[in-house]
Amino acid sequence: MPDPAATHWVHDLDPFLLHISGDFGIRWYGLSYLVGILGGWWLLARWAKAGRLPMQPQVVGDFIMTIAIGMVAGGRLGYAAIYEPSLFWTFSGHVPFWKLLAVHEGGMASHGGIAGVALATWWWSWRREQDLFVLGDALATIGPFGIACGRAANFINGELWGRPWDGPWAVIFPDARPPVPRHPSQLYAMFLEGLLIFAILLPLHARHRRPALSLGLFLTLYGVGRFVGEFFREPDKGQPGYDGVPAILGFMSKGQAFTLPLLVIGAALIVYALRRAARPEAYRLRPA
Repeated sequence: MPDPAATHWVHDLDPFLLHISGDFGIRWYGLSYLVGILGGWWLLARWAKAGRLPMQPQVVGDFIMTIAIGMVAGGRLGYAAIYEPSLFWTFSGHVPFWKLLAVHEGGMASHGGIAGVALATWWWSWRREQDLFVLGDALATIGPFGIACGRAANFINGELWGRPWDGPWAVIFPDARPPVPRHPSQLYAMFLEGLLIFAILLPLHARHRRPALSLGLFLTLYGVGRFVGEFFREPDKGQPGYDGVPAILGFMSKGQAFTLPLLVIGAALIVYALRRAARPEAYRLRPA
């Protein structure tokens, strides 16, 4: 039998863009978040200047930073709560001391990130008296770009690998057990959860003026993409579907189960948006 390493690429990408010393350096994972945030900032600022977002251009920075904090906090807390509760009580002798804060090591849950963004958006909407669904539409349009960046970083890190598969583009991830050829499920997710949705919503958002429509479409498309992609992804250790651990309802992973509410909420928002008249004035800044 031929050695799989002779016929398939063995993942050997460095998680550091610039490695300084020990665990200190510039990681692709952190850079992916920076690129996603800056890309979203740029788009929101353009929309604000063009009168397609009810916000002064100079306020966009404050808004995007509020959302970024909600995304990172929600993503990390969600990951710890769903997949690795030990992070809450694990400490180390080096910075940042509390493992929950060691975001640079990876470990973010997209469902938690979405919840964090939703709470941060609600808080901003309440404080600034701005339409929650209009803000949600804007974030739903730029969000998939950030998700794509994050999934690319997952691939570079060699984490969240796929199920064993001996196909032509299978990849061997040395940290996986067993280290056999697998689906590059991170790249599937980058397309299904990120690039494809971004390509659909970006031109649509420029045309429609129905609050909650883009948001509903994002939740629905993301839910479908995540649900499909999970069939190719290896479940996390000890989670439903992993090596003898019974799957939920016999076929679902935990990630798929948490996706179902997104599908329901997304469909409800689409119906809500289409049943109401277009409101182009909601997307323009109100006179002071």
